[in-house]
Amino acid sequence: MKNLLYKEVRLALHPTNFIFLTFFLMVFIPGYPYYVAPFWTILGVNFLCMNGRENHDVDYSLLLPVRKRDIVKARITVVCALELLQLLLAVPAFIIKDAVMPMDNPLGMEANLAFVGISLVLLGVFNLLFFTRYYKNTNKVGAPFVVAMAVYWVLLILAEAMTYFVPFFQYELDTRGTQFLGAKLAVLAVGAAAFAALTFLAYRSSAKSFEKLDL
Repeated sequence: MKNLLYKEVRLALHPTNFIFLTFFLMVFIPGYPYYVAPFWTILGVNFLCMNGRENHDVDYSLLLPVRKRDIVKARITVVCALELLQLLLAVPAFIIKDAVMPMDNPLGMEANLAFVGISLVLLGVFNLLFFTRYYKNTNKVGAPFVVAMAVYWVLLILAEAMTYFVPFFQYELDTRGTQFLGAKLAVLAVGAAAFAALTFLAYRSSAKSFEKLDL
């Protein structure tokens, strides 16, 4: 497994995967929908799988003395690492933003821990929808991505809308810094649990599909 992860990082990752990690800096853009930042990371997942298709990454991996389910596990593990790393890097950016730009975001959720929790839910849904479709036919990347991306954007718009119409979101979660910290930590915990559960389901289902795939 260690060698497969090494292969993913050294050979499979697309340059945009590293570039998109820096897009957490979007929190410094006044009046910006911050949920767009994690979207760029999942766009990088699309580039990662497309790049792998063109370079016959799956064919190469199947020649290695490893189980097919471990190939799936390595890819999903690296994608999760990218998703979590971007959100982790965003947290100190939130703190700096509140210190140097102490202003409310007029367009949706503030950059805070609740935002991280909700983003984890969105990313978990994407992982489930994308990988369960992708590993049914690894030559088809676009269709699974379009489906997963469409649902991600619907949920993104819904999450932003809730900051205007749902009192709990509007008055407690959509606040800066450590205000209503207990509520924000609860949302973060629920988001982390949802991300873990959805991504685990994505792995289980994808591994089964990939093992049945005749390549």
